[in-house]
Amino acid sequence: MASSSGAVDAAAFDLPGCGSAAGRGRAAALCLHGLTGTPYEVRPLAEALAARGIRAVGPALPGHNETPEALAATPHTAWVEAARRHLRGLRAEHEAVFALGLSMGGLVTLLLAAEEEVDAAVVVGTPLALRAPWPALIPILKHVVPIARKRGGSDIRDEAARLRHPGYAAMPLTSVHELMRLQRRVREALPRVRAPLLVAHGAHDRTANPADARAILERVASPKRELLWLEDSGHVVPVDRDGPALAEAAAEFAMRHVPGGV
Repeated sequence: MASSSGAVDAAAFDLPGCGSAAGRGRAAALCLHGLTGTPYEVRPLAEALAARGIRAVGPALPGHNETPEALAATPHTAWVEAARRHLRGLRAEHEAVFALGLSMGGLVTLLLAAEEEVDAAVVVGTPLALRAPWPALIPILKHVVPIARKRGGSDIRDEAARLRHPGYAAMPLTSVHELMRLQRRVREALPRVRAPLLVAHGAHDRTANPADARAILERVASPKRELLWLEDSGHVVPVDRDGPALAEAAAEFAMRHVPGGV
């Protein structure tokens, strides 16, 4: 998160659970950022979890915290498998393991929840499909403009948060095509998601369609599922105006699914 001096820490993190033995505790959470983003985007959620005794790990997924060119050369399978390794590592050390993800990280979270042992999951601003006409154009445009500069800026409504938000200033269109492949896998996997699920969405999100949040809830098999609508935020809710409310809700949701407490 931003420090009191305004500096931003975009590095991967491993936050020990406060008050738990050796900082490890019985529960841990894997926190996953979005496409071209950094672990900074999900660190506020991780800090809320750690404050409740849940260890929180936020890796930089392959191709991130490097260069747009490195990301352009990274297939979506690398994001999934890196997250899977982290999740299995946490499972080997903790009784309860949660997965939380923003945007692309939310897609990876849903896929892991369908394929791995996850005690509960939280996804934020998760796009099941790109808005038209991009699905038809991206496979062609990526050969014409491999890396496109972002235009219009972020939809983060908090001005200070928007100005300090780290991440690539350009979007590799090959990575967008990989995101589309990941979206396809997730749409097919949704009926296999049985873990308790919290789906959060910013009302001013210009990236993920609000209908996708409802579609996720409708398609998963989770017996316990909740929708959290955040009225004063854009796509990157954890660092936007509703960030504190989201962090509190995500931490409380996880705490309800720690067998016997932390």
